[in-house]
Order: sequence, then C-alpha cells, then structure tokens
Amino acid sequence: MNSKIALITGITGQDGSYLAEQLIEKGYEVHGIIRRTSTFNTARLTHLYRSTEENQKIHLHYIEGTDSLHLYGLIEKIKPTEIYNLMAQSHVALSFDQPENAMKTAGLNLLTILEVVKSIGLKTKIYQASTSEMFGNTPPPQNEKSIFSPRSPYAAAKLYAHSLATMYREAYGLHISTGILFNHESPRRGRTFVTRKITTAVSEIVKGKREKLILGNLDAKRDWGYAPEYTDAMWKILQLDSPVDLVIATGVQYSVADFCKFSFDVVNLNWEQYVDTSNRFERALEVESLRGDSTQAKNLINWEAKTFAPELAKIMVDADLQLDNFLY
Repeated sequence: MNSKIALITGITGQDGSYLAEQLIEKGYEVHGIIRRTSTFNTARLTHLYRSTEENQKIHLHYIEGTDSLHLYGLIEKIKPTEIYNLMAQSHVALSFDQPENAMKTAGLNLLTILEVVKSIGLKTKIYQASTSEMFGNTPPPQNEKSIFSPRSPYAAAKLYAHSLATMYREAYGLHISTGILFNHESPRRGRTFVTRKITTAVSEIVKGKREKLILGNLDAKRDWGYAPEYTDAMWKILQLDSPVDLVIATGVQYSVADFCKFSFDVVNLNWEQYVDTSNRFERALEVESLRGDSTQAKNLINWEAKTFAPELAKIMVDADLQLDNFLY
C-alpha cells in the first residue's frame, strides 16, 4: 500500500492534470473528483486514466463539489494524506455572467472539504488554490502582505475560500496551506483563456483556417509562468511541517500585446497585422497590473520560476502547431 494518498478536486483541469502526473511519479496513490456530465471530460488525463482497472494510474470519483454526504464517504474511505483543492470555475470574465456558479465552485467547495476533514478528525494536509486575482488593482509587486481587493465574482469567491483557510487553520488546527498563484499557462490551458486564445489563433492563421484574432484589453499586464512549475510548488508547500500562505509568481510582467508579439514571432508574423480589439471581450471591471513577489517561496520551499512569458509563448505555439484538433 502507498504511504501517501492524494485527493485532487478539479483534476480534469490544466493544473489538476499536471499535478496528477507529478504525484504519480512520486509514488502517490492518486484520486480525483470530477463532475458527471453528458460528455467524458478527461481529455487531459487520457494517458493516465482508463475506463477499466487494467493499467489505471488514477481513480476518478463523480461527486459535486458541495455534496458533503458523498464527499464524506469518499474521504473516510480513502483517508487521503493530502488534499489539493483546485476546483473552480476559473474563467474570470465568465464569472460575471455566472456569479453563483463561481461562488459555489471556488468558494463553498472548500468549506465542504474543511467540514468533512474536521468532522472525521483526519490529519490530512490540505492545499487551497488561491489566486492573484484577489489583489485586484492593489499596486504591484504583490506579496503575502499585500491588500486584497477583488474585482470579479471569481476573485471574491476565491477570497472567501482563502479566508476560510485561515479561519479553520487558526480555529481548529487544520493543516491547510494556500498558494496565491499568479497566472500560469501551458498547452493544456483552455482556449477561452487569453494566452491559449492567442496561441491557437496563431496556429490557425498559419494553417489558413482563419484571418484575424479579436481580443479585449491589450494593455492589461500579467505575471505569466509555466503551469507544471506551479503545480510542483503546490506539492512543495504541503511538504512543510507547518501550514503557510505563499505567493507563486515569476516576478516579471508583460502586457497582453507583448504576449501576442511573442506568439506571432514564433512563426515570423507581425502580430499587429492579425490582431483586432473589441470591447465585447473586456471585463466589467479590469485588473490592470499583476506582478508577484515570490521571495517567501524561495526562502521556505526553494522555489523559483524557470520559464518566462517569451519562452512560454513558444512552448504553447509549438504545441498548437502540432495539433489537428483542439481537445480543450
């Protein structure tokens, strides 16, 4: 029997799939929670998951995030040593259209997990995926002591969950840590997110499948890193003896226009000839400038970003150029 058992919510997402791979490589028994839908949404996990037990490397469980009864039964049965709560409707713009769903998936889901672990009395270490969006327009660089000022339903829901983590840690002694992760991307990022929207458009323009890319605010500045490095930070955070809150970021920011340039440069095209803007893609409230200070992460878990936006754009464009069909 494996000495470490991990339960990942949001395992079908970008971060969940990378984290599952990394934990399996470390010898963990990995379980994931997914929502039951009419389609089998495991494209990022097909190399790990099979519909039969033969060669199966992970175990998937169909449970709604706030279904405390079934979650209680699962956690009591598998007794995870670590829980990674990555579940959220994480598209910021969409959260303005679906604020209730954003609150349930990004906020209330953690409350259910905390109550279950507290009720069972397990010594499970819990990781909560917090976000740089909680800082809103607090001036950069943002660190663990910066003021939170959410400017979207998604960010507000994440701040609620972040506050719960602190509260349950102090009130009940639960070992719950948070990673305040700045933007992190990869070829597994969904196509509705701006970085992947850009890199898939580059691929389609090169292949003659489209002529233009329409974006919103090109001046917004973000601190973009590489997702597998950030999921490694999640694991390192939970290996500490005491729970912490840590900012995970590259410390370098670029604008959306910069990311367009990096991406189109990969195929030797002038991005300004292919990119137009429309206020249809702008947020109701914009977050203008995010840049993280990960000094504490370097000191406590020896973590530093290795991949920055120019190289990240190339990784993503190269991957999209190899694809005939975009699965996510």
